[in-house]
Amino acid sequence: MAVDTIRTLQTFRDGDTIISAGGEFQLGFFSPGSSTNRYLGISYKKISTGTVVWVANRNRPLMDTSGVVQITGKGITLRTANSSDGIFWSSYTRRTIKNPVLQLLDTGNLVLRDEARDINIEKDFTWQSFDYPVDNLLPGMKFGIDLETGIDRYITSWKSIDDPSLGSFNNRLDLSGYPQYILRKGSVIWSRTGLWNGNTFSGIPNYNQKILFTDTYVFNEKEIYFRFDLINRTSAIMRIVLTPNGDSKILVWNGQQQNWMVYLSLLDTDCDRYGLCGAYGHCNTNNAPRCKCLRGFVPRFPEKWNAADWSDGCIRTTKLVCGTKEGFVKYSGVKLPDTRHSWYDKTINYHECEQLCLTNCSCTAYAYADVRKGGQGCLLWFTDLIDITDYTEDGQDIFVRMPSSELVKSWSSRVKRKLLVILISAILVVVLLVIFLLAYNRKKLQKEESLNVSSESVSLTKIENEDLELPIFDFKTIEKATSNFSQDKKLGEGGFGPVYKGLLDDGQEIAAKRLSSNSTQGLDEFKNEVSCIAKLQHRNLVTLLGCCTEKGERILIYEYMANKSLDSFIFDENLRNTMDWPKRCNIINGIARGLVYLHQDSKLRIIHRDLKASNILLDHEMNPKISDFGMARSFGGNETEANTSRVVGTYGYMSPEYAIDGQFSVKSDVYSFGVLLVEIISGVKNRLFCHPDHSLNLLGHAWLSYKEDKLFQLIDGVVLASSNHLEVFRVVQIGLLCVQHDPKDRPVMSEVVLMLSSNTKLPQPKQPGFFMERYFLEADHLMSNTKLSASNDFTITALLPRK
Repeated sequence: MAVDTIRTLQTFRDGDTIISAGGEFQLGFFSPGSSTNRYLGISYKKISTGTVVWVANRNRPLMDTSGVVQITGKGITLRTANSSDGIFWSSYTRRTIKNPVLQLLDTGNLVLRDEARDINIEKDFTWQSFDYPVDNLLPGMKFGIDLETGIDRYITSWKSIDDPSLGSFNNRLDLSGYPQYILRKGSVIWSRTGLWNGNTFSGIPNYNQKILFTDTYVFNEKEIYFRFDLINRTSAIMRIVLTPNGDSKILVWNGQQQNWMVYLSLLDTDCDRYGLCGAYGHCNTNNAPRCKCLRGFVPRFPEKWNAADWSDGCIRTTKLVCGTKEGFVKYSGVKLPDTRHSWYDKTINYHECEQLCLTNCSCTAYAYADVRKGGQGCLLWFTDLIDITDYTEDGQDIFVRMPSSELVKSWSSRVKRKLLVILISAILVVVLLVIFLLAYNRKKLQKEESLNVSSESVSLTKIENEDLELPIFDFKTIEKATSNFSQDKKLGEGGFGPVYKGLLDDGQEIAAKRLSSNSTQGLDEFKNEVSCIAKLQHRNLVTLLGCCTEKGERILIYEYMANKSLDSFIFDENLRNTMDWPKRCNIINGIARGLVYLHQDSKLRIIHRDLKASNILLDHEMNPKISDFGMARSFGGNETEANTSRVVGTYGYMSPEYAIDGQFSVKSDVYSFGVLLVEIISGVKNRLFCHPDHSLNLLGHAWLSYKEDKLFQLIDGVVLASSNHLEVFRVVQIGLLCVQHDPKDRPVMSEVVLMLSSNTKLPQPKQPGFFMERYFLEADHLMSNTKLSASNDFTITALLPRK
């Protein structure tokens, strides 16, 4: 029996076929090669070889011809006739379909939809085979990730020509850094296609010579995918296939010779194998040998290199010294290196891109993400450059960071004279500026020294005499390290004041936090932070190196954190895409361990009282460290909670009992941690969250999503694409337990760490505190009665009557 549609309560048996309206494709049971196993699949009807392009039950074959396909309002199921062997395959649909219809389109797409829905509108499909490719990509099929639904469309090879089960190779979009397609053999990277440069894939020579098809690459906040479409569907039959031995090929059907011709091979030479030349090596099929080191680099192991083993790559002949006269060497026409550990911004121009790399000591190279319009978008590398291949026409430009000794110096004498004149003029301007600044600073210092020493200055000096085992820095040292607190060194600014990056004479990088004259925090917060954090030592707490109290200054000197604060990543549309689930999970666990130390393992029990995303700093390996202890309170003995008439913290992170009644405890920090956890998973700020269907804040939305079993709509697409969904759902549940309205219902942090690191059964959370947005409005109103105000990003201090 051949039909074009299967409706509800109808069955589809082995021997029946569904044929697309135009007769291009057919759905039916088949046995591949010499195998006797039976599979349900889609194949070309007009091609005599019966090429199969999609298989339903690829990992669970039927042993005979008793297979039956049934369509219901819940989806599609494949069973045996007597149903005794269970379900061999099924499609999953979240909603029940009233009048389900299964149809095979002329594109080769098998779709399940409501009969009343439009067959030409993709969003009206309840389920479609195009969302679940096997080893073939057909024209019109998306190859990539839907960041909203979490659907990851990738291809996996057959095990053999006789066995369509999962093979060794898979090709999928990797979102670890700048998105790229990676072919893997098991867990080993086998090859890369290179990046989409705006016109083509830079790692596939001659790919741009498209005669039979056009292609589309979409990269936005909703989805990232590649798709190709035939220019004339009636004149050509084309597909992309991943073979059992790992070959990726574009094939075209030759009707005259009745065979598939290779239009383009994506693994054409040994230079297409991943990392053939190792770090800082580049491959060229015209070279003998294939691999060479980049300029300024030499083989790490010359003997192995000469024996054609290039896997260990190359090392620099001269080490980079940050702050010296460094520059860049341009390489043109190359497949850009592996971007899994890269950073990108699609809005930055090439001038800003160069400066970003030059001012970051960890940056090894930069390139333009899009070659159109002379180059736009910025792509930075922070690790070794691996898998560079030389091409002539379709490659891109990359600028590799090099010390001055390796840069080309071939200026003409005329150019040298012009540069000399410019240099002398610049030096004169700098000298005059320095003289002016010295005179100005001298007058300023004389004026300051003529003032009477205030009581506050006496208190500051007293800190130096306390036994805190904390080094005291003189002001000149910090001033020199930060280039006189230059704006170029400014990292950011919070409630305490601006923070500057500095470099001490011994080469140590620091972050200097200087109290500003208009700061909402004062002497008490400064002394509190010094006394709280001076003796704390934990890998997830920022290290306070010392302080400066000279001449009324209040400066705290910390270890420098290369990746700044957590909020700069998770709340940034572009940087958030670099934060996959393993990275976010590591950050969540690190914050939890740091809080356990503060609450339980340190000599004094310390409650932070201002835990938020901007107070979590990230080191060069993205490890989290809790910072900013200006609002912290320490307890001794068996003290566990206290009341205060001075409420401090940040709206959106404060627990209900603290914001309203001024009562705080370790459970106050647990609440803040729960808010932070949900923000990390969703990539959205709690108080800035808005939804078209309700007026709840982020916590309310999380609770609603949890109750209605719709957590997919809460979780960031990058997390969904890089995680075990059940693991993420569990972490959301832990976050909801942390933000319970009653502090007694919240776990302590040691219990949270256990929940995060094990599969112990979790209690069911109740409705969270500050569930409705109106509660925040009431809290804001309560705070406004004190005639104080603050934004979402700044710490607030409010005076309330003691309970």
